[in-house]
Amino acid sequence: MKKTKKEEEILRILEGNARLSDAEIAQMVGLDETEVKGLIAELERKKIIRKYKAVINYEKAGVETVQALIDVKVSPERNTGYDSIAERISRFPEVTSVRLVSGEYDLSVLVSGKTMHDVAYFVAAKIAPLEQVRNAVTHFLLKTYKENGEIYGEEEQGKRLAVTL
Repeated sequence: MKKTKKEEEILRILEGNARLSDAEIAQMVGLDETEVKGLIAELERKKIIRKYKAVINYEKAGVETVQALIDVKVSPERNTGYDSIAERISRFPEVTSVRLVSGEYDLSVLVSGKTMHDVAYFVAAKIAPLEQVRNAVTHFLLKTYKENGEIYGEEEQGKRLAVTL
């Protein structure tokens, strides 16, 4: 197989479980451990692999957190379009992700805070005053069913429901 196919295989494996050892990945893709270590180092150097991250169910951990998805309509800037405002919004520590989207709004911004008040204050004090922001709609996330490929509540799927006639 081509090197790029092996890289793609390694990326998919790491995306599913970044805790696998180089030896385990090597066995899965049919390369030796040294080759896998080198490919992963190159993918990290090129910033293709950006970060290794755990998916945490904060509700189950008893950690109070509130997330909101903010749809933002902006006026693009000459020469930079949406990039400069998206980069500016990205720099706020409350912001988890920023994406350019199609549709009625331009940016989709995921934010986290300890309370709904914290998130609402963030939108009012930091997002709304930005000169390029024309409109923002905040959607508070009420429950997470799936995150980064992990289905929450899977441990309950083994239960059978009683059948009544």
